[in-house]
Amino acid sequence: METETRKRPNWLPLAVFFVAGALVTAGVLALLLNIFERRSEADVAFQKVVEVDETVADASVWGQNFPVQYEAFKATDYMPEEERVPREPTAEDPREFTAISKIEEDPRLVTMWQGYAFAIDYREPRGHEYMLLDQRTTRRVLERDQPGACLNCHASTVTVMNELGDGDMMAGFAAMNKMSYEEATSYAEHPVQCIDCHDPETMNLRITRPAFIEGIKEYKAGQGVADYDVNEDATAIEMRTYTCAQCHIEYYFKGEEKTLTFPWDHGLTVDNALQYYDEVGFTDFEHALTGANIVKAQHPDFETFSQGVHYQAGVTCADCHMAYTREGAMKVSNHQVASPMRSDETINSSCLTCHHATADEMRERVEGIHERYEHAKDVAFDAFVALVEDLEAATADGTDQARIDLARDYQKKASFFLDYSVSENSRGFHAPAYSIRILNDVTDASRKGQLALLGKETESYTLIGTAVEAEPES
Repeated sequence: METETRKRPNWLPLAVFFVAGALVTAGVLALLLNIFERRSEADVAFQKVVEVDETVADASVWGQNFPVQYEAFKATDYMPEEERVPREPTAEDPREFTAISKIEEDPRLVTMWQGYAFAIDYREPRGHEYMLLDQRTTRRVLERDQPGACLNCHASTVTVMNELGDGDMMAGFAAMNKMSYEEATSYAEHPVQCIDCHDPETMNLRITRPAFIEGIKEYKAGQGVADYDVNEDATAIEMRTYTCAQCHIEYYFKGEEKTLTFPWDHGLTVDNALQYYDEVGFTDFEHALTGANIVKAQHPDFETFSQGVHYQAGVTCADCHMAYTREGAMKVSNHQVASPMRSDETINSSCLTCHHATADEMRERVEGIHERYEHAKDVAFDAFVALVEDLEAATADGTDQARIDLARDYQKKASFFLDYSVSENSRGFHAPAYSIRILNDVTDASRKGQLALLGKETESYTLIGTAVEAEPES
């Protein structure tokens, strides 16, 4: 009789099933916990470690609440080795290195500014960390008297103005402007800091510079918007440009009070600015070679950007120069304020969020814009220098005074337009077509100035988009 063999149950498939189920369950739980954690990160704007208010200017204190932003902000002191110019520190100037001298790179700038402080020292811009140090140690300040108004765009001024005005910022602004620079800078402890752009209670973007508050109000009035209050009426998107435009603009010092003022009554173009200066009778200096009265342009980055396709499409300064990055679930603006062209990573986080291209393709586009700009600039600059040389000769060879006066007038336009273009920091990128148009106008005004000396041009210069023609100097 055969014995029947009893089969043992096979538990392996069941064990595998339970183990797999446990792993899946653990994975789902881990995923849910991660999602919950990331959502919690996103919901928490910041962890308050210290209290900050209108009296705290030091960014390192704010950085305890915002370590990610602060670490990036500190990186504004980064400067590539190839851009550094070594120097021996002195008691007067402790810097171990500076930026490249623009006037040594292009001596035509000295010709344009003969008789003015910029002809003795003008360098490539550096990161925000250097803005106060570089201003205090430029030869333009060490060798020439400058007003306290210069401090507006190179220092953290909220606490300075509040101190000088006993809590009244506008009064402090007025007091700072009319001081000597040496006195005003003694009140400043830092370059631009968190407090200059952020409300310490809400952390919302805000405008703290009185000149911008008044300037944008005048501009909006010209657009038919009465009583515009930028801190109440601007959108969150606009503020991502306006906070930068507090300093990256064209300006002048008005009257004996040296009130920092933006020439925006008629609009934001170079023509609008010169129209304004002509109407109020303002010039900065008399040109040492020709005797022409000249307006020195500053750094009209915002005004130029406002004429370009990116601004018209709703792109802001911060979208490109402070592009969003991810820290966990948090979306954070990169506070290492700099050119998006500095790396493939920054090109990707700024340009490629909209443009369907590679980093190399974007870099080629930008380089193409720069090359076209540089070519037009060289043509314009050579024409301008030729006018200066002819005008200098004419003042000594008995040329009719009326011809000289008209040629000086054309020099003023050519100089302001050229200066406006080369002092703007994007090398044509912020508004490529507009920038080329400005340089073409420089060439045109320079050649007409030469024709005026020959008696072949008898009309004053005109400005695009304005109803007023300039009057020749007398």
